[in-house]
This record gives sequence, C-alpha cells and structure tokens, in this order.
Amino acid sequence: MEKRILGKTDLNIAPIVFGGNVFGWTIDEKKSFEILDQFVESGFNFIDTADVYSRWAPGNKGGESETIIGKWLKKHNKRHDVIIATKVGSDMGQGKSLKRDYIINEVEHSLSRLQTDYIDLYFSHFDDESTPVEETLGAYETLIKAGKVRWIGASNFSADRLKESLVYATEHSLPCYEVYQPGYNLYDRENFEQEHEKICLDYGLGVVTYYSLASGFLTGKYRSENDLNKSQRGGGIKRFLNERGFKILAALDQVAEKHRIELASAALAWLIYHPSITAPIASVTDLSQLKSFTEAANLKLTAEDISLLDKASIY
Repeated sequence: MEKRILGKTDLNIAPIVFGGNVFGWTIDEKKSFEILDQFVESGFNFIDTADVYSRWAPGNKGGESETIIGKWLKKHNKRHDVIIATKVGSDMGQGKSLKRDYIINEVEHSLSRLQTDYIDLYFSHFDDESTPVEETLGAYETLIKAGKVRWIGASNFSADRLKESLVYATEHSLPCYEVYQPGYNLYDRENFEQEHEKICLDYGLGVVTYYSLASGFLTGKYRSENDLNKSQRGGGIKRFLNERGFKILAALDQVAEKHRIELASAALAWLIYHPSITAPIASVTDLSQLKSFTEAANLKLTAEDISLLDKASIY
C-alpha cells in the first residue's frame, strides 16, 4: 500500500487513519482488538484517538479508547509498527484547557493508558483562547525535549489562532503544529476550504480529516428519515437529507457503480485524492466495513470521477 509523508514530519502513513472514538463506546474491547488486528494486517498503520474518548457514553469517564489501544499494543508488541495520535485540551471534567500545567499533567495519563513512553503525534484538540499560544507551545517543547511527544498538531482552531500559533512558533523557534485535523468531507467542505486550506498549504501542514463520511451519511445507508434509527448516530444525519445531500449520494452511486465499490470507498477516495489532504480518518464497528478502507486506498479515481463529485458537492 502506498504510504504518504505527513506534512513535514517523518511519519510515513497509509492513506486512511483509524478513528478510535468507537473503542469503548459503540464497540467493546474484544471487537476493538479484532478490528485493529485486521486494520493493521490490511496494511494500515495510523490510529487516532483522544483522552476524552468516550467520556460522553453513559458510565464512561474518558480514556476508554486509549486504554483499549494500550492493551492491544501490549498484547501484540506492536508499538513500533503503528503511529499513534492522541489529543489534549478537550473537557475531561474541568473544562477545556491548553495551559502548560494541564498539558504536562494530562500527557502522563495518556501515556499510562496507552502503555507507551512516547506519542507520535499529540494534538491540541480544541483551542483554549484564554491561554497564550506561547504557553501551549512551550509545554509541547518540554514534552518533545523529554521524548514523550514526537510531533504536534492542532484541531478545531479558528484560522486566525492556527496562523498565530504557526507564526509564533516560527519566529521563536518553538515546536510548530505540523498537522491540522479539520472536520471535512464531501458534504462539509466550506469551512475548511475557505478558512484553513490555504494556511495548511502555505505552511506545509499535513491534513487528516475527521467526520470523513459525514457521520455515516456518505456510506449511503441513510436515504430517508425512516433510515435514521439504523445506528446510534442516526439522529445527527437529518441535516444531510436535502437536495444537495441527495445530489452527492447520486454522484457517489455513479462512481461506486462504475468501479464496483462501496459508496464509502468512493467518498474516502475523493478525500485521498484531494490535493491538500494527506489522509481521511474513518471508523468502523464491524470487520466487514474495513473493505471500504482497502477499496478506497487502492482506488484509481479518474479526473472525470473527481469532477463529478466536486460538482455534485459544490456549496
């Protein structure tokens, strides 16, 4: 499988990243292990998680996803075969924070749960505008010097704060965010394309996208309100059930039929082919769904395919 360098890091990644938010939420430890085994056996090598996954589920307190990944890494002794990204700054019970002491403290919890002594890529999950960028970047400098973190990234930042962080890091020789993680897919294009894409290209940032399948809408399994009870996330799909959403599904149907692949594969391949995107993040809850990852990674989209999807999803 063809690998890609992530921005200006030395991380060489397969073109689809596994989204670990499902571990300990919609799938249990046993199922998580089965899926991770198959994911890596298929040639993929990058797992994305966060300290807060999956605090929102009843009975959870956060850290469940990291804990499952840590047990899997230990069981298989796979730490050096996979790239692990996790995040800090989301609300773990005391509000969102990117303060120095908070980051220095939280990284230890993540390392412990992941059963590792280093994190390949550590993201600021949400911006904390009450904390100066220099304080946050200074904390990351400490962690990188200590060997606990290799590279850093940002997610869910305003364009202004992302640029401020990049400029400050460059001018003061501090660690720079090398990767950006936006919500981006065929339906949700506008925010990233108008606000962040140029910054990512100008600074050579790697880009890994979340909500790559629009909460499952782009798999084609939700085509009317009657389908919304098909999963735990079905309620969030309603906003896609409109003329533009149906146009996108029709274009995906066309591409999927032409290449004899699943709709999800076509939607992920569109992201893989997008010039500013390094790799989409996607999750599955069943082994059979991993087929779409392999199909997408191996698919050769034509210029006609891309144009069809671009036009259908224009905003």
